[in-house]
Amino acid sequence: MKEIIIATKNPGKAREFKRLFDDQEIELKTLLDFPNFPEIRETGKTFQENATIKAHAVMDQFNLPVIADDSGLKVDALYGQPGVHSARYAGDHNDAANNAKLLSELGGVPLEKRTAQFVSTLVFANPKNDQDLVVEGSVNGLIATLPQGDDGFGYDPLFYVPELDKTMAQITLDQKNQISHRGNAIKKLEKLWQDWIIW
Repeated sequence: MKEIIIATKNPGKAREFKRLFDDQEIELKTLLDFPNFPEIRETGKTFQENATIKAHAVMDQFNLPVIADDSGLKVDALYGQPGVHSARYAGDHNDAANNAKLLSELGGVPLEKRTAQFVSTLVFANPKNDQDLVVEGSVNGLIATLPQGDDGFGYDPLFYVPELDKTMAQITLDQKNQISHRGNAIKKLEKLWQDWIIW
């Protein structure tokens, strides 16, 4: 059985990748399967740098193909912040605190000026490939004035998609995979990875 590791401890992210390999003879693992694997320090200045750091740290440890992503929220009125600091915007991986800080920073900014993008960069690293496979996906929206919806994670309750008249936390996982930044990146990966990988 071929194995691929998704370099995340986030079950929500892992679920989004499962669809990609559903019809393949591949066992998907995540960092939850390796509880002793140390925390990876994301010291990059871009999403691609951080995803590369993660992918190579895990690949070097287990000598298996690894997909890592780094993603985040870029808010135009905040000059692209929180960006690579999205997960730790208000501390360490606290979604509620991050959302509260974002709303505070945007206090007084009218809805039409609260434009934002979710961006995701995926890096697929493999011991037998010389070059990483890198793809990026994004989705445009607005930052709502109040959180809405119970699904999703991170900034999903605040990320309003005008075409759907809903936030990312008000749509199903299938809908989210169709339009989300990671969904868009995964679609690009889907077209490329089988021609790229050397088993």
